[in-house]
Amino acid sequence: MPSNSALFPRNFHKSYPVAVRGEGCWVIDQNGRRFLDASGQAAVVSIGHGVPEIGRAMAEQSSQLAFAHTSQFHSAPAERLARRLLALAPPNFHAGGRVYFTSGGSEATETAIKLARQFHLDGGQPGRYRVVSRRQSYHGSTLGAMTVSGNAARRAPYQALLAEWGHIAPCFCYHCPFHKEFPSCAVACADDLDSFLSSTNAASVAAFIFEPVVGATLGAAVPPDGYAQRIAEICRKHGILLIADEIMTGMGRTGRPFAVQHWNVEPDIILTGKGIASGYAPLGAVLIAPRVVEAFERGSGAFQHGFTYQAHPVATAAGDAVLDHIESHNLFARVQPAAELLRKELAALESHPNVGEIRGLGLLLGIEFVRNKSTREPFPRESNIAERIREAALSQNVLTYPTQGCVDGVNGDHLLLAPPFIISSQESRLIASALNTALQTVFPG
Repeated sequence: MPSNSALFPRNFHKSYPVAVRGEGCWVIDQNGRRFLDASGQAAVVSIGHGVPEIGRAMAEQSSQLAFAHTSQFHSAPAERLARRLLALAPPNFHAGGRVYFTSGGSEATETAIKLARQFHLDGGQPGRYRVVSRRQSYHGSTLGAMTVSGNAARRAPYQALLAEWGHIAPCFCYHCPFHKEFPSCAVACADDLDSFLSSTNAASVAAFIFEPVVGATLGAAVPPDGYAQRIAEICRKHGILLIADEIMTGMGRTGRPFAVQHWNVEPDIILTGKGIASGYAPLGAVLIAPRVVEAFERGSGAFQHGFTYQAHPVATAAGDAVLDHIESHNLFARVQPAAELLRKELAALESHPNVGEIRGLGLLLGIEFVRNKSTREPFPRESNIAERIREAALSQNVLTYPTQGCVDGVNGDHLLLAPPFIISSQESRLIASALNTALQTVFPG
């Protein structure tokens, strides 16, 4: 990082190019260097960079009304986007659901935690406050979101500040925590929630939060059929809310508006962000099913929570414009064929001795790197494999999303790929070529 910068960087030991323009699947820096955005930045950009009508919609809204505080006003773009999101959601949201807009994913998680708590307060169960989640999960960087996250490395510096509400086993077939195989496992990882609730004070649990497809922490780990359905069944049995964290997977990333729709699961609360405005504005959303809404209406009538910039008119106008673009270009339908083309180009990498698995759903893909393919043994953390492969791919002008810790929270390297939905076959070939070169660089011979 340049010593004369006024910005507080994510990492003082790295140098960051200055991005000045985006075009489709490409980001261009101040020197004119073009980067193929194979990660959609952080699985954010869905419609591509530089779509002019989004900026025009935001400018038009800001010229009319840039800000109105939600303690005093609602706004038309927020109302319109809320209705459209509910229409895309599972059927249980359609008649009487509501949407609470935030400025991003972490705020959405914080909102869901408080919603779950107040739902039970208004329902006459003040003892329910814990939100249970899974080990190897990630739900955001604020303290409440970190409390329900199971990402060991990200939690570690702040452990003393975090409540302990309980975590169950991840759903991760490639490194099954029970050393079983599907389908003979009978989704034991889902039943771990039932076991947990039976061995703890289940009457203090307000909700269970999960990522339908685990993004950054596990590298696009897809659950087997029956897992999400069993989790929903257990939540209903114990009277706890089911929160689907679709901040990364929502808004078409997996080929459906929401990933839970692949398994016909109806959560009580859905979190979305990232793709909801495709990076054109800071925006997140909490979709709230009617039974939760009704508890507030019958109870206190007011939600004791709020953000200054919630339901921001310009941000929600951006979300509306992005959804207009998705609909007019039929981009949800484009995800699956684009994903198949990308998987086809990546297939040759699977024969590499250090590529353990290529997994994912739609345009959310993970590539895990292993020291021993037959035993699935990870590299030691200090080898820094994911970062080295990222750097090698970057030398080929391809941007990826590296993470460590997928095996046990410390060890295990993978890259996440989440390109815009408009990714072309030629660009998919460039991604595969860059990763092939990166593998040769990091694992010579």
